[in-house]
Amino acid sequence: MDLKQCTIAITGAGQGLGQMMAITLAQAGADLALIDLNEEGLNQTQNQCQMLSAKAYTYVADVTNESQVESVFERIIDDFGQLNGLINNAGILRDGLLVKQKDGEFSKMSLEQFNAVMTVNSTGTFLCGREAASAMVRNGNQGVIINISSVARAGNIGQTNYAASKAAVATMAVCWAKELARYGIRAAAIAPGVVETAMADQMKPEAIERLQKMIPVGRMGEAQEIAHAVKYIFENDYFTGRVLEIDGGMRM
Repeated sequence: MDLKQCTIAITGAGQGLGQMMAITLAQAGADLALIDLNEEGLNQTQNQCQMLSAKAYTYVADVTNESQVESVFERIIDDFGQLNGLINNAGILRDGLLVKQKDGEFSKMSLEQFNAVMTVNSTGTFLCGREAASAMVRNGNQGVIINISSVARAGNIGQTNYAASKAAVATMAVCWAKELARYGIRAAAIAPGVVETAMADQMKPEAIERLQKMIPVGRMGEAQEIAHAVKYIFENDYFTGRVLEIDGGMRM
């Protein structure tokens, strides 16, 4: 895919990976539909994209709200006249052990804690992926859907909810690649390792230290490195139905 004059939607575009992906794609000539609940962050991303001469519009929306997601993608087609790609990047962490007993006290992961992560990471990816695919098919646009998974999808201590959600979005990408190929739509996933973002900052220092020791290259990833992988998938028309691991050699 030639990114010049393509329209790419990005969820979680108000900060971190989403913001860097938008800037990288703007540099390549793409126009951006920026989606997030963080209006201030969206405006910052929009300004940086516009400085690169990209057309960039913002959409404040909750990716877990079906009617809001449907409305956003209708507006994207109205605003840009096309949709050629989606990056399902929005996600949250709510880490905790399944059960824990220490010093005579017992605790367990709450259903709310589990559902909060599954709803944003998995349901949000489903809703946005469905509406992006619908928009592309109805409008006759070929395109690409990229789901942001994680190396944690293989399972990780204290991340029952997060790991399950990231395994789900990786599997969705494989399903969609097979289902949507007939319409000229590719789908893939990227599984980053530990990347220096606001989300990583939520992790406990001891957890970050433990993870860094597991990374052969000896450091956390950078947002630009993940954005480069996104650009690669868009531009390589033979890449579909696969999970691209960008994790510094880390394995779980």
